[in-house]
Amino acid sequence: MALKAFNLTLYKNEDKLTYWKRKEMDLMVTSVPGMENLLRRRDIPAFCRVEDINDAGFQSIKTETKRTAQATALILNTFEDLEGPILDQIRKHIPNLYSIGPLHSHSKALLKAKGVESSHHSSSFWKEDNTCIAWLDSQPPNSVIYVSFGSITMLTRDELLEFWYGLVKSGYRFLWVVRPDSVIGDGNEIPVEIEEGTRLRGLMVEWVPQELVLGHESVGAFFTHSGWNSTLEGIVIGVPMLCWPYFADQTTNSRFVSEVWGVGLDMKDTCDRVLIERMVREVMGVRRDELLEKACGMANLAKAAICEGGTSCMNLNRLIEFLKSTVL
Repeated sequence: MALKAFNLTLYKNEDKLTYWKRKEMDLMVTSVPGMENLLRRRDIPAFCRVEDINDAGFQSIKTETKRTAQATALILNTFEDLEGPILDQIRKHIPNLYSIGPLHSHSKALLKAKGVESSHHSSSFWKEDNTCIAWLDSQPPNSVIYVSFGSITMLTRDELLEFWYGLVKSGYRFLWVVRPDSVIGDGNEIPVEIEEGTRLRGLMVEWVPQELVLGHESVGAFFTHSGWNSTLEGIVIGVPMLCWPYFADQTTNSRFVSEVWGVGLDMKDTCDRVLIERMVREVMGVRRDELLEKACGMANLAKAAICEGGTSCMNLNRLIEFLKSTVL
């Protein structure tokens, strides 16, 4: 009821056209097989919500989708227990579908089986700041919310301040990745109250070794843009997520995080400090036990998938045999 009251206050001054556009975005999408009664219009990628079907971006996606449907086989970085109903729908069009994920943990498992211990590595072009690990070491268990919106997301100055105020006012410790190129435009000086709050409970860095951070005992939740790689990393670790999707598949991923897998909360299409503060408190405190239980359950399914006899393990073996059979 408190959240409903907040939303009513937030929207009470908007004009009628804006109101109806917002309500229209909440209408269910019933034409995506395997996702019926799940997705709202706001949960599908923006390039699927164009008003003109001749839109260049829409036509490009349409062309590439048709090409995919003509593929002999499809390799996906997912696992059966995560997206089974969707994969079953895809198999109606491409029977040779191989779900072999989560790839980052599957590759480590394969190396370990051969007696090779893989060290942490990153495919990012950004230099990682490992000093954040020492800072995390000094924090109590499950006390930090880790915030990262990936390598592409751009924030306006106003959005940056809304997130910043929300994090500081939540009262929780936070580790926040803010890339040097991630804020659009120059702004005024940072308000004293959030600078002081950051000195007391926060750390802001340009980039981090994400897997190490997510697996650190002091991290209690992951505030993410819901990119697929980050989503899978959060699932494998078993950490509750707070989602603020930026574009493309992220809007759908965040809906699955909250409404299908139940491992996090979805905060799309809004950037308000009061709501951010409230949802940080929910994911870190009020609802953490509930979300953590489901997150741990999904993490166990992910780990089982890549073990001997697991679905991803067997699918990889099937893929290898398929590739051998196609060699001329």
